[in-house]
Amino acid sequence: MPKHDYTKDDIRQMAKDEDVQFLRLMFTDLFGTIKNVEVPISQLEKLLDNKLMFDGSSIDGFVRIEESDMYLYPDLSTWMIFPWSSDRGKIARVICEVYTPDKKPFAGDPRNNLIRVLNDMREAGFTDFNIGPEPEFFLFKMDENGKPTTKLNDNGSYFDMAPMDLGENCRREIVLTLEDMGFDVEAAHHEVAPGQHEIDFKYADALQAADNIQTFKLVVKTIARKFGLYATFMPKPLAGINGSGMHLNMSLFHKDGNAFYDEKGKLQLSQDAYYFLGGLLEHARSFTAICNPTVNSYKRLVPGYEAPVYVAWSGSNRSPLIRVPNSRGLSTRLEVRSVDPAANPYLAIAAVLEAGLDGLKNKIEPEESVDRNIYRMDAEERSQSHITNLPDTLHNALKDLAADEVMKKAMGPHLYPSFIEAKNLEYDAYRTQVSKWERDQYMELY
Repeated sequence: MPKHDYTKDDIRQMAKDEDVQFLRLMFTDLFGTIKNVEVPISQLEKLLDNKLMFDGSSIDGFVRIEESDMYLYPDLSTWMIFPWSSDRGKIARVICEVYTPDKKPFAGDPRNNLIRVLNDMREAGFTDFNIGPEPEFFLFKMDENGKPTTKLNDNGSYFDMAPMDLGENCRREIVLTLEDMGFDVEAAHHEVAPGQHEIDFKYADALQAADNIQTFKLVVKTIARKFGLYATFMPKPLAGINGSGMHLNMSLFHKDGNAFYDEKGKLQLSQDAYYFLGGLLEHARSFTAICNPTVNSYKRLVPGYEAPVYVAWSGSNRSPLIRVPNSRGLSTRLEVRSVDPAANPYLAIAAVLEAGLDGLKNKIEPEESVDRNIYRMDAEERSQSHITNLPDTLHNALKDLAADEVMKKAMGPHLYPSFIEAKNLEYDAYRTQVSKWERDQYMELY
C-alpha cells in the first residue's frame, strides 16, 4: 500500500465525501490480535485532537485495573475506507498508537515497541528496514452454526487452478478487495497443502509492513466468511500436511541505497549483509518464541513438511532457516523462513531487526553457507557443519528467549515479562491435556 501523508483536513474531507458513519480504531495486543474501538463519526474531531480514550485494562498484556485509561493517537497515514459497508454508511479504519494518561507512548503497545527499535536502527546509521511478507492460510468449510469444521474447501495442491481449486473465487475476491484498499498484490496461488493459499504483497517499510499484515488478516477472514468459508492463520491446523508459514524477506537501507548489496562482494553481498546474517543466525533460537509463539507452531517446525528446522543459511537451497534470494541491486534481501502467521508482526519484525543490528554492532560473522539438502544430512554431518536445531517445543523456545538479553531488549521491559508469563501459562495448560494419540498409543499397551 502506498504511504499517504494525510492531513487532518484531508481526513475530514474524505469522511464527508464518502459518507463515513463509523470509525474503526485499530491497534494490536501482545499476542498479535487485532483490537477495535468503533465510534461514530461524531467522534472524529476528538480522535484528530488525540483526546479519545479507552480502557486498557481489558487488553492482554496492557495494564492493570488501577492504571486503565489510555489514549489512542491515530496514525493518519493509515486512514482507509473499507470497501464493504454497513446499512448505515461506510466504515473507515485508522491504526492507532497507544499513549499513557500523561501523553507518553505506552511501552506495552507492540507497534510503539517496533517504532522504538526502528529509531535504534536510525541511530546506528540506517534509514529504512523493508519487509516483504509471504503469509499463508487455510480455508475450511463452516458448519450450520457458522463454526469452522476440519473439512477443507478443496483437494488442490501447489499452483492448481479451478475446478480443483474451489477456493479460487474466494482468493480472487480477496485480491480484488486488497487492491481496492491500495495493496500492491504481487502473487496469489494455491499452496502445497489442500485448502492452503498464499497471497504475496509488495514490500514496505517495517512499520507499514506490520500494519499491512494485520489489515491483510482482517480482509482474508472477512471475505472468506462471505463465501461461507473460515480462514485460519493457525500454523498447523491438520496433521500430515504442510503448515502455514509467513516468510519475511528483509532488506536494510542507508543513505547510499541497499546496505546488503555489494557488486564486488562474495555472492554480491556486502559485509553489512554478512554481519546482519550473522546476527540472525546467532539469535535464531531465541527469536523463535517470538516468531513462532504458540504450542501449535512447533507442530509445523518438523522435518518433512518444507518448514525450516535447522539454523543455517544458503544462497541456493530452501532447506535452511535463512535463504538469500537471487535478486541483487536494490532487491538484495535475506529471507527468514521460520516465521509463522500466528506471530505478532510488530514483535517478530522488531526481533529480527534487533538480531541483525546486534550482528552489525558486534561484527558477527556467519558460518559458511550450506548448499546441500540439510534434511538428507545425518546428525554427524550437521554437527561438522555447525548446524544446530531450532527449538522443538514452545517450552524450549521460551528457555532460549529467557537466556538472550538482546531479544529481551527487542521486546522491552514491559512486553517481555508479560509475554513470558502468558506463554508459560499456555504451555502449562497444554501439558495437562491428554490427546487421542496418547490414548491410541498407550491405553491398551499398558
